[in-house]
Amino acid sequence: MKDPIATPPKKKRATLSPYRSAYGLIRKKIKWDLNPASWRSRKSLKSLHNRHSGQKALILCNGPSLNQVDFDAVIEAQKNGLVVIGLNKINLIFERTEMRPDYIVAMNQKVIEQNASFFNQTNIPLLIHYQGRNKIHHQNSVTFLYEIGEPRFARDVSIAIGAGFTVTFSAMQVAYHFGLRDVALVGCDHSFASKGPANTTVESGEVDVNHFDPKYFSEGVLWDLPDLIGSEYQYSIASEVYTAHSGRIVNCTNGGKLELFPRVQLADWLAG
Repeated sequence: MKDPIATPPKKKRATLSPYRSAYGLIRKKIKWDLNPASWRSRKSLKSLHNRHSGQKALILCNGPSLNQVDFDAVIEAQKNGLVVIGLNKINLIFERTEMRPDYIVAMNQKVIEQNASFFNQTNIPLLIHYQGRNKIHHQNSVTFLYEIGEPRFARDVSIAIGAGFTVTFSAMQVAYHFGLRDVALVGCDHSFASKGPANTTVESGEVDVNHFDPKYFSEGVLWDLPDLIGSEYQYSIASEVYTAHSGRIVNCTNGGKLELFPRVQLADWLAG
């Protein structure tokens, strides 16, 4: 007796077609738009649109060189209208300075969860990735940012913010939304001692040598390795947008390896 003829396996439909992908994105966006937290956040973001037109912005990145910043000079500049935007766990530097940022931006889910205790008790206005809403209380100081899965630069973040390889790119979009066109970076070392494939989740060691505080990612917490090439690509996009609209981004970091933006001494930029 002959063996029965095997029925060829049916070809599986592609699980991700452009239409299915688009449907998923639209469904996800609608679900967020129907959330009361979305309504409050959008109202907040609209009120912040161009609020700081004509002012300067200093973005506090989290590299080791942040410890070399003259924060007394930053405090004096804040009295004259400087807007300071801190990132992620910037609160770890509060023990060493009386400077407080005017806003804090955090987009990474691990960071939001690890720093939730501070985020839930601070009065500093927070701009947080919308997926962190289950960890962060919905107090008046919290605004949630909806992120789309594209590396585009959003000039108005009240609808959505472009996805980034680094929270610094998100902060640049927020600064633009605020009406800020003269933006400086400090603490953007753009260099990490920890090596490995970009965006890989790894377990931290006992102390952190990649950030301004040894406790930043330490004692075995999980964190994501940086994507420096992707970050530079998005920095170039941000630079083009600012330049096209009579703005600029400069790098006031002491040292580091980010050469994409013009280098300016922080003291000179603050005085300019």
